[in-house]
Amino acid sequence: MRIAALAAGAVGGYFGGRLAAHGHDVHFIARGAHRDAIARDGLKIESVHGDLHLPKVNVTDDPAKVGPVDIVVFAVKLWDTEKAAALAKPLIGPNTRLITLQNGVDSPERVAPIIGAAQTVGGIAYIATVIAAPGVIKHTSQFATMRFGHPDKHADPVLDEFVAAAKAAKLDIDLSKDIAVERWEKFIFLTAMAGATASLRSPIGPIRDDPETKAFFRKLMEEAFAVGKAKGVALDAGYVDARMAFLENKVEPGMKASMAHDLERGNRLELDWLNGKVRALGKELNVPTPASNAVWTMLKLHRMGN
Repeated sequence: MRIAALAAGAVGGYFGGRLAAHGHDVHFIARGAHRDAIARDGLKIESVHGDLHLPKVNVTDDPAKVGPVDIVVFAVKLWDTEKAAALAKPLIGPNTRLITLQNGVDSPERVAPIIGAAQTVGGIAYIATVIAAPGVIKHTSQFATMRFGHPDKHADPVLDEFVAAAKAAKLDIDLSKDIAVERWEKFIFLTAMAGATASLRSPIGPIRDDPETKAFFRKLMEEAFAVGKAKGVALDAGYVDARMAFLENKVEPGMKASMAHDLERGNRLELDWLNGKVRALGKELNVPTPASNAVWTMLKLHRMGN
């Protein structure tokens, strides 16, 4: 398949690299030092599932040089959503599907008016990756999962073909049973992971090992869950308990959310669209969000980075 990774960052670079290694025509959209390093040295992935070096890849900062593709893996920071969607227009043909793999809960609704509702597909990714150095993606979690689909669950041959290609590449990529619910489920867990590891300046291991900070993590999930229920999302009553069990048994102790890495590096934060979004929706729906308010207060002065 012909695939574009916009952008070729920690998430897009990982999935795009694995697909390129299996012979797919993958085009990486990157800029600055990251683009230059990939053009010069290729793309490197350091992973718990095996390292990968692609010495020659298609990389550019101009999607117009790529043209229409089958799939756009859309993984940009949340503040860049509208700008990146406009930048993606040359990649979009009538049969293109752009899959949003962003951290927030409203990305498809922001992208669809720009590139078209039929071409926009909501998705989620569970993976711990960072750009360790220009041209180098470091993957530290045992899981690397992507799910996506249309809210009304209608059949889509383009997505079916992408799933088949991913499975052939031994990637954990599949259609979602209910993407509207799964987007909220990820949002609930991610806001807790991001809010806790960033505000407490700690990887998840010490947070879950301390009763008070573990309770704070759970409270962040409970608030996001309550906001989702107030919006009418069909969330399972046992979801928070299930995610706490996942936290205990499946998450590596050294894991941090990308917002925590951004904080450490002095980068802009996705706070407004994560814990800030829970806070804003709580006010709108009259749902108390004291833990999310605390995260907002602790991090608001760092929102724009250095």
